[in-house]
Amino acid sequence: MGKILESVRKFFREDDWPFTEMEGKPILRTGFSGKNGKWTCFAQARENQQQFIFYSVFPNPAPEDRRPAAMEFITRANYGLVIGNFEMDIRDGDIRCKTSIDVEGGELNHILIRQVVYSNVMTMNKYLPGLMSVLYANVTPEQAIHTIEGKTG
Repeated sequence: MGKILESVRKFFREDDWPFTEMEGKPILRTGFSGKNGKWTCFAQARENQQQFIFYSVFPNPAPEDRRPAAMEFITRANYGLVIGNFEMDIRDGDIRCKTSIDVEGGELNHILIRQVVYSNVMTMNKYLPGLMSVLYANVTPEQAIHTIEGKTG
């Protein structure tokens, strides 16, 4: 495997993140347990493109009848995010938070990996209760975002 994947392996070992490797793919699987829930994470190395991508996967796919509300929530959340974004597969309702970095011309080091990984899991942890409330408690996406981001009106 390549240099990017090896750097991510080293990071996980040094930060005590247990992980498994996906056979035949440059992807490491781990998990995170935050204040607001637990979820699976994937670290993907794109060696040829010199990119590192980290995903936090929302614990449950959005039910089909709640996908329009989930899309609105994600759009509202993304508007305020500086680093990373949420995305949803409209076919099956899978939702994930994605952060990434392109290291062409540079080198992926511990500090950069840490920023990509921790900004991701902190974002997922922050928005997870709001998304849950939209999917399962019929809270409007607008109200959920206002609650999370501390906006009024």
